[in-house]
Amino acid sequence: MTDISIRVENLGKQFHIGALKSNRNLREAFINGFKAPFRRAANLLRGHSSGAADLNETIWALKDVSFEIGCGEAVGLIGGNGAGKSTLLKIISRITEPTEGFAEMRGRMGSLLEVGTGFHPELTGRENIFLNGAILGMKRAEIKRSFDEIVAFAEVDKFIDTPVKYYSSGMYLRLAFAVAAHLEPDILLVDEVLAVGDARFQKKCLEKMQDVGQKGRTVLFVSHNMSAITRLCKRVLLIENGSLSEDGPSDQVVRKYLAARRDTTASREWTDPTKTPGGDIARLWAVRLRNEEGKIAETVDIRRAVTLEIEFDVLKSGYELLPHFVFRTEDGTIAFITFDLDPAWQRRPRPEGRYLSKVFIPGNFLAEGMYIINAAIITSSDIIQVWEREVVSFMVVDSMDGDSARGGWVGQMSGAVRPAFKWATQYSTNGSGI
Repeated sequence: MTDISIRVENLGKQFHIGALKSNRNLREAFINGFKAPFRRAANLLRGHSSGAADLNETIWALKDVSFEIGCGEAVGLIGGNGAGKSTLLKIISRITEPTEGFAEMRGRMGSLLEVGTGFHPELTGRENIFLNGAILGMKRAEIKRSFDEIVAFAEVDKFIDTPVKYYSSGMYLRLAFAVAAHLEPDILLVDEVLAVGDARFQKKCLEKMQDVGQKGRTVLFVSHNMSAITRLCKRVLLIENGSLSEDGPSDQVVRKYLAARRDTTASREWTDPTKTPGGDIARLWAVRLRNEEGKIAETVDIRRAVTLEIEFDVLKSGYELLPHFVFRTEDGTIAFITFDLDPAWQRRPRPEGRYLSKVFIPGNFLAEGMYIINAAIITSSDIIQVWEREVVSFMVVDSMDGDSARGGWVGQMSGAVRPAFKWATQYSTNGSGI
């Protein structure tokens, strides 16, 4: 049985809405006390019995959350804004206490929940490295062994003896991550701070987190970058409305999360002729995405071929029809458009009947990420018969095995497509014969 690194059981966190802040100064407290009777009178006039009722209103940021993470697992944590992800991490890292349940960690923990978490602005970068190491329970000799590697990773050697309050946000971030990742924590918690860094630094961070996981340490990674999540983590937790709604393989959980936001799936069929999209000439019946085994697939490996099919009826003979698909990425960018190029029906009027047209998309062509498909059928004279937006969607998941188009690169790759072209390299020890 795998040793447990993080155990969360029946965890809940309740907040009071509108609760008075405890860190007000004397002047603010006096003014609020003076205004209180007038606020109460105003509430009575509005039909509210008292302003105190507002202070008693509560909200559960987390409720009945339970899971276990084994030692050496790299687990992603995803969910919409306000779902409870950051609250969960703060409880795990002991920044805040739960209202109910418990979170148990086994081992030394390093966390990067906000830029510069745990840094003292008046201390230099050098002093903050040793301070953070001491907080983690490390001896000075242990910190010294990692010191040069931390500074090199953060690229702040010229400013290591400068107080960190003078650092730029990028310098702050680089040093904070370097400290959290290099001081040999058994558990590394990383929130969405990586979005602050540039692409080169994000690549370094992803490589380092992967290295941490391969050394048998635990990584809990929160991000809105679904590509980074699926590359780094084999398992993903989905938090929705303060509850754990999904816990499973990263590609499946990420696909469900993205598909739910768009309310689309990999197959769409119509059975009622009165509600089927179409015009007087053609009518749509189904659009389906299938994997290499011919099964409906909502998640596909980037290296595997897929087939997209459109089933439709021709209601009136004598028209040249052009079925086609528009492939869009999650941000709305058009990746490409593909028309039915079957030579049997090129420039040929179609007789009445049922048709099933398929387009075959090879592996190592689409980039990783979510694709949303628009299905359309037009006549050769540009009369629209079918225009169905976001009819199906599917998730392309990249491989970290090195045999996809990314090779050994682990960072983010731009582009809507990612073909694996053939390369050839010649080598000579002295430059001759090339």
